Amino acid sequence: MVETNPFYITTPIYYVNDVPHIGHAYTTIAADVLARYWRLRGREVFFLTGLDEHGQKVQQAAAKAGIDPQAHCDKLAPQFQTLWQRLNISNDAFIRTTDLEHKSIVQRYLRELYDKHLIYQDSYTGWYCTFDERFWTEKDVESGLCPDCKRPVEQLSEHNYFFKMGHYQDRLIEHIKTHPDFIRPESRRNEVLGFLQTQKLGDLSISRPKSRLSWGIELPFDNDYVTYVWFDALVNYMSALEYLPREKPIGNRFWPASVHLVGKDILTTHAVYWSTMLMALNLPLPETIFAHGWWTVDGEKMSKSRGNVVDPNKMVERYGVDAFRYFLLREVPFGQDGDFSQSVPTTPLHPGDQTSDRPTRCPPRTHISDRGSSLLWPSMP
Repeated sequence: MVETNPFYITTPIYYVNDVPHIGHAYTTIAADVLARYWRLRGREVFFLTGLDEHGQKVQQAAAKAGIDPQAHCDKLAPQFQTLWQRLNISNDAFIRTTDLEHKSIVQRYLRELYDKHLIYQDSYTGWYCTFDERFWTEKDVESGLCPDCKRPVEQLSEHNYFFKMGHYQDRLIEHIKTHPDFIRPESRRNEVLGFLQTQKLGDLSISRPKSRLSWGIELPFDNDYVTYVWFDALVNYMSALEYLPREKPIGNRFWPASVHLVGKDILTTHAVYWSTMLMALNLPLPETIFAHGWWTVDGEKMSKSRGNVVDPNKMVERYGVDAFRYFLLREVPFGQDGDFSQSVPTTPLHPGDQTSDRPTRCPPRTHISDRGSSLLWPSMP
């Protein structure tokens, strides 16, 4: 049976504070498999990936390298684009948040929310994590460490602009309850619901003073501030539809997105921040936000300090593109955490057929149907 309704799939846009690693490759390859699958089923597909090029981490990485932030982004962007070509990624568009068109659309949305009185200015004191570029309350922080990344936080007091995110808490809870496929897998859905039903959702700081952070999109109503990097980044899912497709614009045809594919560490920003932003803008919410697990290396978390970050380019050189793609999707049920070991990919990829590229182009039925989500990996009719 041929499917006719459009299918819009996205990866997160990746930070350009460093080179791409296996985590970037995993998400992007998974999205590519879904895009290829639905194209074969006859659906019109739009597959988006790209880069998040603003924020404090990018500004600091550029300063460390002794270059301008834009030059830093321009230097790293081709490394992602070249890797996606090498991995046979079939994305239809590649967005960069430094694109002038994207900046204009972000400012348009900010102005709309400000004119609706959904953005206001206030003073704030909280614990700030530079790595996550996020404020935390006193009750969230233990031993002076960020509850997410476990890095040290610093206490900051400043005036900022806030989005009335808490206004949409009940509406978001109701949406999650009535749309069982909105957050997948189910364990992640339960986590988000548990958070929303037991804690009061505060308002979201959506600005940073230029005195502390200059590398960002300027607020259209106050030129002393730039936009919070997550507000900027999340809008990419909408802005890309306005200026990147060959046929412009296509937003009404492809929105809402069919699948936002993300790592579990950024589920909250998508399921809560992005969802409430869309509600405030009177836009439909995505059909599904799927949060997959993390990859560890020989049982340890990947980090530059440990020297165990896996370079996808080296994996392709050693094992080949198809072997690497197949391994990543075969080794771990999709949605769960996985452990990477150099010894694992040396085992046969497929009994009696170690050279076929079929699994990476369109996974056989056994691997589609047991990936953990019938919505994302449906069995063939």
